[in-house]
Amino acid sequence: MARKKFQFKAETKQLLDLMINSIYTNREIFLRELISNASDALDKLRYEALTNKELLGDNLKYEIRLLPDATNHTLTIIDTGIGMSKEDLIDNIGTIAKSGTKAFMTKLQEAQENKEATTDKEMIGQFGVGFYSAFMVADQVSIVSRKAGEDIAYKWQSTGDGSFTIEESESKLIGTEITLQLASEFFGEGAELNLTDTSTLQHLVKKYSDYVRYPIKMDFTVEETPKDEAGKPLENAEKTVRVETRTLNSMQPLWSKNKKDIKQEEYDELYKSLFHDWEAPLTTLHTKAEGTVEYTSLLFIPSHAPFNLYHTDYEPGLQLYSRHVFIMNKCKDLLPDYLRFVQGLVDSPDLSLNISRELLQQDRQLKLIGKNLEKNVLSALTKMLTNEREKYEKFWQEFGRSIKIGVYNSVYGAQETLDKLKDLLLFATSSDTNKLSSLKEYKERMPETQKKIYYANGKDRQSIEHLPQMELLRDKGIEVLYLYDPVDEFALEVLNEYDKVPFQSISRGDLGLDDVETQEKQKKIDDIAKTNEDLLKDIKAVLGDKIAEAHLSNRLKSSAVCLVAAAEGPSLAMEQAFAATEQHMFKAKRILELNPEHDLFSRLQKIHETEKDSDDFKDYCQLLYDQALLIEGIMPDDPIAFADKVARLMSK
Repeated sequence: MARKKFQFKAETKQLLDLMINSIYTNREIFLRELISNASDALDKLRYEALTNKELLGDNLKYEIRLLPDATNHTLTIIDTGIGMSKEDLIDNIGTIAKSGTKAFMTKLQEAQENKEATTDKEMIGQFGVGFYSAFMVADQVSIVSRKAGEDIAYKWQSTGDGSFTIEESESKLIGTEITLQLASEFFGEGAELNLTDTSTLQHLVKKYSDYVRYPIKMDFTVEETPKDEAGKPLENAEKTVRVETRTLNSMQPLWSKNKKDIKQEEYDELYKSLFHDWEAPLTTLHTKAEGTVEYTSLLFIPSHAPFNLYHTDYEPGLQLYSRHVFIMNKCKDLLPDYLRFVQGLVDSPDLSLNISRELLQQDRQLKLIGKNLEKNVLSALTKMLTNEREKYEKFWQEFGRSIKIGVYNSVYGAQETLDKLKDLLLFATSSDTNKLSSLKEYKERMPETQKKIYYANGKDRQSIEHLPQMELLRDKGIEVLYLYDPVDEFALEVLNEYDKVPFQSISRGDLGLDDVETQEKQKKIDDIAKTNEDLLKDIKAVLGDKIAEAHLSNRLKSSAVCLVAAAEGPSLAMEQAFAATEQHMFKAKRILELNPEHDLFSRLQKIHETEKDSDDFKDYCQLLYDQALLIEGIMPDDPIAFADKVARLMSK
């Protein structure tokens, strides 16, 4: 195959330009990324070889080698992993214009616009573009790779100028060889980061890749002075030179050590190395279990949510080992989906090395391990909520939606899940603009006369506090939960109640206030409603199917109108959430509530008495409905007609 030239896609070229033009300050990270990729390739070959021995071919060892060349100013990273075909090189190396890259570019541009300095630490590993960090230190990158099971090797090469070439090559061994033609500032004695110096490379491997489970080897030139029989150096003897191959990393799994002997910094570095993150984890859970089932688990709750945590392309799951030997990268059967953000690994001597995914799903020991892990994570979160509130609120900001989705999804499961998660929920409330509240804390603050837990939906605090339904509750000093996320109300709907106290939307059904003042007001409203039955019926007739009923309201004070949903069926917020997912069949039963004490209601009464069939009366009814929609953040069905009606009435 002759050399063939390919063009990078536009945003791929843009990303490489950013790499080459020194966006990143911590350039040494490239080595950790390339070693991590090499380790992944070895994992894949080892896993495939469990069921297909022929894939091993000529490979005798699982290892990674570093070959610095001070003469030619190159650094080569070699792995004896699964290798890549021509198609793999094009798809995995030549094309990176995927969702992760787009998100990477968006975040990077936002960081630049906001003049943020956090780039290399948060982005390279997070968005899966680690290979391209090689262009931060190299003028040219070459890859020679032979895939397991294939006879032909291929060479990929690029200077990051917008194109790359691929041609056939020669390689006796399965695996991948990446050669970096180093930029001038990365070789030579005066270089701040000399990547042809063995001491520098040894330090970087120890710093970032010490726990990689395969040996990382490099040759060292050793000078020796001949010695006599007593071991003393011989005078005037010429020094001899020999080459010694050393393993740079310890390879001892950190999780196999006693917790007392491990520093948090070591946990942090292992996490960063294994999961391509440049932020230390928020929490680390290291557990060794013995008894019915034996296993060691090392779990991490990250500091930041991945950009695609709730996307379909996100793969949750823990790494699975048996006696320190890697079995599976993403075992989804160990933790429930609402803990999909947890990273980590499980190592158990009770699992077979060649266990299949199908058998895993039915494995009794694995299910027992999973239950224990779930219990450990939830226990850690409960302790964090109790003892480290600020830390928990940071967790909630990043991963709270997963917990709420877990509550919502438990409608298909058992009450047991609700009991596990309900006390982990946090909400903003009307009582304090800066603090979040658990349901337990809310209930403890409730006066004895309050019979319900009230909540309101809105895009933010300001929009909720401007709702006309809030005014009455605010005047009565009743605290309200503020729900900003569409999933919030769905979760509360499934939860139904907390500690035998039901939830109540301020925009749905009857508020259930039974104090004397409210009862007296309701009696007065009932009397007014009786004398205005025809008016309310005619309003309903004008609006037709847009509303289920027109009522007089006991929840309004200074506002003229509001729109509420019936107690049964979806709320208005739920309807909008369903509509956003193209599920338009879920409609709220809309009730238009009018304030009988507002001047506008008096105006409506007068028009109805004298000209109930007039266009003015119909316009007033439609305007009141559209106004109620706007208050709820819903656009009127016909904004132009709404504007015309306002203009026509204003001109009279």
